Amino acid sequence: MSRPSLELTRREEFSASHRLHNPVLSDEENRALYGICNNPNGHGHNYEIEVTVRGALPARTGMVMNLSDLMRILRERVLPWVDHKHLNLDVPFLEGIIPTAENLAVALWGQIESELERFEGCRLHRIRLYESRNSFVDYQGPSR
Repeated sequence: MSRPSLELTRREEFSASHRLHNPVLSDEENRALYGICNNPNGHGHNYEIEVTVRGALPARTGMVMNLSDLMRILRERVLPWVDHKHLNLDVPFLEGIIPTAENLAVALWGQIESELERFEGCRLHRIRLYESRNSFVDYQGPSR
């Protein structure tokens, strides 16, 4: 009998500021493209991140992954790097990247995926990043 496959999600919150600005564009082009998000001093968001892992349900544990382990990974590999930080200035893994929600989700995938390799049978399935209560981005990893 095949084991059911499930998705398990952990949500965390963080606050960060950023400026959307592409240095290859003129100031006028940046203002037209990014609007108020191009404020020279940046602006802030209260982000929510949902990290979903997927795997078969093991009979031995009854858990795709221990939620405590997923929580620990997020609190070690994500939150200290981004919480109460300026994403353009303070986050080494975002250096040279325009910190849109889309780019941030991709970068956070890279922070988390390798940590999951030691958990047999589960893999990172999705990162959902809320930039505000009304808007979010989903990233399901690089094309396989």
